[in-house]
Amino acid sequence: ALALKLLTSRKHGGIVAAATFGLPETEGGERNWDYRYTWIRDASFTVYAFMRLGYTEEANAFMGWVRERLDDCCEQTEKLGILYALDGHAELPEEHLDHLTGYGGAQPVRIGNEAYKQVQLDIYGELMDAVYLANKYGDAISHDGWQHVVRQVDYVCEHWNDRDVGIWEMRGGDQHFLHSRLMCWVALDRALRLAFKRSLSGPFERWNKVREDIQNDIWDNFWNEELGHFVQYKGSRNLDASMLLMPLVRFVGANDPKWLATLDAIEAALVRDGMVFRYRNDDDHDDGLEGEEGAFVACSFWYVECLARAGRVEQAHLEFEQLLRYANPLGLYAEEFDGHARHLGNTPQALSHLALISAASFLDRKLSGEQALWQP
Repeated sequence: ALALKLLTSRKHGGIVAAATFGLPETEGGERNWDYRYTWIRDASFTVYAFMRLGYTEEANAFMGWVRERLDDCCEQTEKLGILYALDGHAELPEEHLDHLTGYGGAQPVRIGNEAYKQVQLDIYGELMDAVYLANKYGDAISHDGWQHVVRQVDYVCEHWNDRDVGIWEMRGGDQHFLHSRLMCWVALDRALRLAFKRSLSGPFERWNKVREDIQNDIWDNFWNEELGHFVQYKGSRNLDASMLLMPLVRFVGANDPKWLATLDAIEAALVRDGMVFRYRNDDDHDDGLEGEEGAFVACSFWYVECLARAGRVEQAHLEFEQLLRYANPLGLYAEEFDGHARHLGNTPQALSHLALISAASFLDRKLSGEQALWQP
């Protein structure tokens, strides 16, 4: 929690993804990014973590920052940005500092982030999950705020079936990614739940139909009967650790047989010593970048939470304790681990700590036998 507070702007309320740039995902490699910006994707994780820990002031400040971005979006364009500077600046052109090298000789050293130009449809789900949580456990949404929501959800209705670069910002070509489709479903689901809770008005018949269409599309086109698990994108045979969010956002039951089969497949293919890789990067799967990457810290904690939710509490506890041993001497985490649990990438990474808090909170309740009353 202290790390997250230190990554939060007292003036603006936003939280940067990490405090650093130039720390590569592979020592000496080109996977070398500038994370000193605020990603909309972190919104729901941030609100959940802060509110769960009792930091309502920080959660409300972050939602204030989000509302300002929605105000800007509705004034200038219908499309919400993927990431912003702390002050809300939307254009973040990427530059190469050729006179510098990153850790281990990594090049190029980048400032700015070209991801601001990308299409990532999942951000609408994280946004709506954050709005829903803030209203469920905080102040009621304003009239103007709801009008902003309606506009964004209508955008999802028009574009949910588009291709995009996905949560991992692939540079190997746009696809119909499962995670993006999943979070478009979340956007519709949370908007409908919020409207019912607050007796709000909107085009609910259309929203219900689109939510159902997305749900059917996921089951029909992303479940591979031959492989016995969900796949990363339409036509793919690959696994992706972002699938671990499927039960966490309540799309599928934590003990659904098809989900448990997918969890087992992820465990067999992407988990090593408790560390979870985002996907396989080999000859059969090219993400458009040279070199390898490490295991992803946030995915590792999502895995723990999935185990706990599936009733595999003892295994979840063991995996969680192992991950705690991988923290640095200050108890902090970077973005990734290498094969020896050494930290890679920018640090401290907000998403890593947000996932830790969520996993720790749920696991603690399971171990103590408490009912999980406080739910996203």
